[in-house]
Amino acid sequence: MNILEFIKKSPKTELHLHIEGTLEPEQMFTLAKRNNIEIPFKNINDVKKAYNFSNLESFLKIYYEGAKVLIKEQDFFDLTWAYALKCKEDNIVHAEIFFDPQTHTDRGINFDIVINGIYKALQKAEKEFGLSFKIIMCFLRHLDEESGFKILDQAFVHKDKIYGVGLDSFEAGNPPSKFEKLFKKATENNFITVAHAGEEGPPEYIWEALNLLNVKRIDHGVQCLKDEKLVEELSKSQIPLTVCPLSNIKLQVFNKLENHNLWKMLDKKLMVTVNSDDPAYFGGYLNKNLIEVQAALNLSKDEVKTLLVNSFKSSFLSEEKKKEWISKILSINSLLSI
Repeated sequence: MNILEFIKKSPKTELHLHIEGTLEPEQMFTLAKRNNIEIPFKNINDVKKAYNFSNLESFLKIYYEGAKVLIKEQDFFDLTWAYALKCKEDNIVHAEIFFDPQTHTDRGINFDIVINGIYKALQKAEKEFGLSFKIIMCFLRHLDEESGFKILDQAFVHKDKIYGVGLDSFEAGNPPSKFEKLFKKATENNFITVAHAGEEGPPEYIWEALNLLNVKRIDHGVQCLKDEKLVEELSKSQIPLTVCPLSNIKLQVFNKLENHNLWKMLDKKLMVTVNSDDPAYFGGYLNKNLIEVQAALNLSKDEVKTLLVNSFKSSFLSEEKKKEWISKILSINSLLSI
């Protein structure tokens, strides 16, 4: 068994996945037609051309444009079910999924429609092929904190469905400190907290997420290597970093995969994981991210194993379940002879 087979056959968990970012061009057109929504693209090729981003801001413009086709509960169900089938294909056994309710409620879509469609699809996946899941609600950081409080109030009714809260959208000029009070209220109400930080933003944003928002995970975090004290802290605390290699290239955080700093993060013993972020827009789901970053950085079998194991260690699964899946990875790894 070679490394490629090892990646494909190993059980995996995905910790950084925006469900709206799984909207494939074909599904965008299907939903636009079903809901009689006009979109600024004549055909699928036009959409693919629009996916030529230069940075996070230019990506998010097309991302929010695509989200306009999501109107009914069935739309959110279909979107999520399509991703669940990708999980089955990539041997993802556990997924911790982000959704952005403000993207939809600001368009007049009822919060209940969004969460119920997502949740019902994941329930079906759990029942039919054993995909376990957690749902994490993200606040849009380009909006004000008051908007976040309003959406948090709506989330209380669905506490049985929503496990945690996060922070995403335009990082530049929107530091985590902007949402300190909001995250305090979320924590007081027993929501687990995570936050995007250090993707395009500076290491200071990671410090703020840790110290002011008290997050359990940092999403992205690749800018941490610019701050030696931060690296020491992350190594000591083993706070997970949910890195998204293909996303980083598409958004030009790095100019090519061979120059990605993932291997340096591994070398410094950080709790780094690999994820797909917004795979419909960035050209690849989890297996493709793992396969391409392994090839580009010439990662060893032990490094790949570490990435897979780290993801389960970093998940919000029970300790019993973590050990169960990690043991299966180690069992498959023992068959690897290269």
